Amino acid sequence: MSISSDVLRDVVLIAVLVIAVVVLITLVLTRRRLLFRSRPTENLDGASEAPRAAVVVHGKKVDDHDARRRQIEVLSGRLGWRAPVWLETTIEDPGRGQTRKAVADGASVVIAFGGDGTTRVVAGSLAGTNVPMGLLPAGTGNLLARNLGVPPNRLESSLHIALTGRNRTIDIGHVEMADAPGAPPREESFLVMSGLGFDAEVMATTAPELKKKIGWGAYVIAGAGRLRGRRTPVTMRVDDGPVQQRKIRAVVVGNVGMLQGGIQLMPGALPDDGWLDVVVVSPRGMTGWLPVVGAVLTRRNHATVEHFRCRTIEIHADKPMFAQLDGDPAGKAQSLKAWVDPLALIVRVPG
Repeated sequence: MSISSDVLRDVVLIAVLVIAVVVLITLVLTRRRLLFRSRPTENLDGASEAPRAAVVVHGKKVDDHDARRRQIEVLSGRLGWRAPVWLETTIEDPGRGQTRKAVADGASVVIAFGGDGTTRVVAGSLAGTNVPMGLLPAGTGNLLARNLGVPPNRLESSLHIALTGRNRTIDIGHVEMADAPGAPPREESFLVMSGLGFDAEVMATTAPELKKKIGWGAYVIAGAGRLRGRRTPVTMRVDDGPVQQRKIRAVVVGNVGMLQGGIQLMPGALPDDGWLDVVVVSPRGMTGWLPVVGAVLTRRNHATVEHFRCRTIEIHADKPMFAQLDGDPAGKAQSLKAWVDPLALIVRVPG
């Protein structure tokens, strides 16, 4: 029995309509799946699964906490993040316990909101955790932030980097300092620079009120009054090399090389090269500082400015000297041993 052309036409038309409906339904379902995946999922209690940061904030470095906190919450929301956990440091705990709590609670990034000292403490607790550290630099020096390209005292820009920037893995320096021969050493970490002598003395004797008024210029004023001074005999051992003797005014061990104003104290220092850079300064009297300044500014060698690169260094002085860690006074020490922990910390930097 033959099928009429009208019946055949109707069958073809129905088949085409069925195929069109199937294609349309498939497109709609696919679009819905894509839209669903692009939105933050929710728990049974309605909590969003958007990432969440923790902010470890230095109580005395940040003014108007409530306003800054609200600003950070608003900016975080605009970037698709939940309101961050706010953890303030205390005299008893400058950030170690707060950082460990943030990691244990599952923070996607832990942000150090303060100066280099707060950053150093937070970094020491984040090392090896695979949780990145963000920077909201609000101190006087902010040297780590400057060396990594994070703008100091610009909250919106630095928060944007902390939440959406590129991860960069950097080294951490460690030091053991002892107050006297045979005394039990105290171990600390540093990200910028540590050292003994003139620079540490300046940092220890700079008036906090002056730092608040004129910033890092207060260090210049304090340093000008301490240019006179005798050199201290020390012995040094760089890596597995021989013991060397020097008479010094200062020794600085650095993980990065740039100071305020873009001055390169250690031009070859990189935060992720697996090395420590060392500068030994040995001027005689006040006039001896002139070639030191010239050597630093012109990046040329001079007998009073020596540069080393090492994995470890040990320094023993004839008498206790002022010590510093990332620009913070660290009391006095008669011996210092420093070593590098390569690529131990993840930091958010500009993308």
